[in-house]
Amino acid sequence: MPARRPARQGKPTPASPRVVAPVPGERRPGDVLHWLMKSEPDVFSFADLLRAPARTTGWEGVRNYQARNYMRDGMRVGDRVLFYHSNAAPSGVAGIAEVARAAYPDPSQFDRTSEYFDPKATREAPIWMQVDIRAVEAFAQVIPLEALKADAALTGMEVTRTGSRLSVQLVSPAHFERVVALGRR
Repeated sequence: MPARRPARQGKPTPASPRVVAPVPGERRPGDVLHWLMKSEPDVFSFADLLRAPARTTGWEGVRNYQARNYMRDGMRVGDRVLFYHSNAAPSGVAGIAEVARAAYPDPSQFDRTSEYFDPKATREAPIWMQVDIRAVEAFAQVIPLEALKADAALTGMEVTRTGSRLSVQLVSPAHFERVVALGRR
């Protein structure tokens, strides 16, 4: 499983998307949500994403229903993504990506040789989805989870909560902008 252009704040202009808080409800054209997506760097790192053709890859292998629902129902092309290295030394945010293609069936669910094969999935009724993400910006160094937890401006961010294991998470615009600011220091 591989499994970032920063959002603008303030009044939208025709050239800038309207940034909205990640709350349930109707989404208008131009609305941008923010996400955090986790990948183990020994499986697929941000450096791997930078080396991928067109700096883009499919986010395959997600086998959690809530994460799948976020990708299927919530993510849209242009949404911003914090790329997070999990189970790493240190775990933390490595860079910014963006959603490059909206959700479509994850082909690995149909591949009997894949570790992500699901015998219940059919091409007519796929169970698992993926999106494509594109690298936007690598941070000079990973922002460690401990630094995120220690930053008062990031209080309440899902990834900083004890026991938070979801591989795809919503991120508030304020938290996204704060992490980007930390990454650009």
